[in-house]
Order: sequence, then C-alpha cells, then structure tokens
Amino acid sequence: MNRIDLFSCPVDVATMSETVEWISSRVEKKQFTQHVVVNVAKLVHLQTDAELAESVRACDIINIDGMGVVWGARMLGFDVPERVAGVDLFERLLQMAAQRALPVFLLGATDAVVTRAAEVVSKRYPALQIAGYHHGYFWDDEERVVEMIRDSGARLLFVAITSPKKENFINRWKDRLGVDFVMGVGGTFDVVAGKVSRAPEWMQHSGLEWAYRVGQEPRRMWKRYFTTNSKFALMLLKARLGAILQSGRASK
Repeated sequence: MNRIDLFSCPVDVATMSETVEWISSRVEKKQFTQHVVVNVAKLVHLQTDAELAESVRACDIINIDGMGVVWGARMLGFDVPERVAGVDLFERLLQMAAQRALPVFLLGATDAVVTRAAEVVSKRYPALQIAGYHHGYFWDDEERVVEMIRDSGARLLFVAITSPKKENFINRWKDRLGVDFVMGVGGTFDVVAGKVSRAPEWMQHSGLEWAYRVGQEPRRMWKRYFTTNSKFALMLLKARLGAILQSGRASK
C-alpha cells in the first residue's frame, strides 16, 4: 500500500479490494489496526485542529473517502485509483466478519438508530455475530463504554459518531478497547437503519454526493459544505501554483 502526503496528512492510496485484503490480513494475525477515512471536510479541519490531526496521523490505514479528495490528489500529480467510501468498506468488512465468525460491536448514533442498524445487518448477514451495540451519547462515562466494548469479546469495532469526536475517542482509548480493528463510520448507521438515504450511484461517482446530503438536510449541511469546499479549493489552488512556480525555478 502506497502512502502519500496530502496537505500534511498521510494518506494510503489503495483500492477497496486492497484495503479489505490488508485489513483482513492484520485482523487474522490479531494485529491491532486503527482505521480512518478522510474527506474534504476532514482534510480542511485538521489543518487547524491539532488533536484531530494527531488522531488521524496515528492511524494504520488512512483511506480517501470523497471524490473531491480523489480529484484534488490527482490534480497534484498523485495516482489515486478510486475512493474507498466508509459506508461501502463497512459493508465489505461485515461480510468478512460474518464469513470468519469475527464478533463486531456497533457504537454510535441514537439508541433507536443503532438498535435498528444492528437488526438490519443481522438479517443481511445471518452468520454475523454482534457482540454488542451502544448509542453515541456517553461522554459523561466514556470509561464504562470502553469496558463494555472490551468485555464484549468483539474483534471489530465500528464507531458512528461525528468528527472529530470519533477520531479522538478512538485514539484516546485504543489501547483499552480490546479489539483488533476499529473504524469510524460517521453517519453510516443512519443509512443502514433507513433514517437517511444515500445518493444515487451516478451522484456518488460524479462527486455530487455532498449536494444530495445538502438537499436532505439543508439547514444543517449547506454552510458546512460551502465553507469546507471553498477552503479546500483554495488549498488546491495554492498548492498547484506553488508547484508551477517551483517547476519554473528549477528549469532556469
């Protein structure tokens, strides 16, 4: 797996299949793996959020989730084959866990959503062992939840909490979780539970998934996407101009 540096963030360039294979290999050897995906918003925020940057850089696998980052990396000369969307990776890893009898723990969202998500994936993958699940509103008693996860016997942990809370929670407690693999999955449980729908495939592949999300939750999402997308575009412009200037000096 090839690791590049993108705006001071290490990023692993890999396909979905390569990512699943690598995670599978590490889990089989019980080699702890801390995973994260980065999108435009996360790349922008970690430029000024030192704790988030530290939590992301501590990860063993850092995938690109978001066509904006894929296009941006390509614009800067990196050969990025595809995005590895967190919601799709979640499904692939559940398949693997079901096939290998690896218990999983679902953490995050509301109590109703995580309960429904557990029901849905249990029906989707009948052989899947769900070691436990818990909602994402536990900040007054984090240690109790960490102990619950450790005592559950789970091998894979999926954390559906907003950024940067989930990345920082994982990094803060990674040595005590007792799992072999942990991954932040953002709003994936909402999608699985049917609370929100995912953008059509053509919008996913054309980089318009953000627009679909804004359409679903305009009041909450429009400012976030407008701000982070604009900042990312400026970051790309500066980086591209810097590369052109440097190339011009080198040719003199």
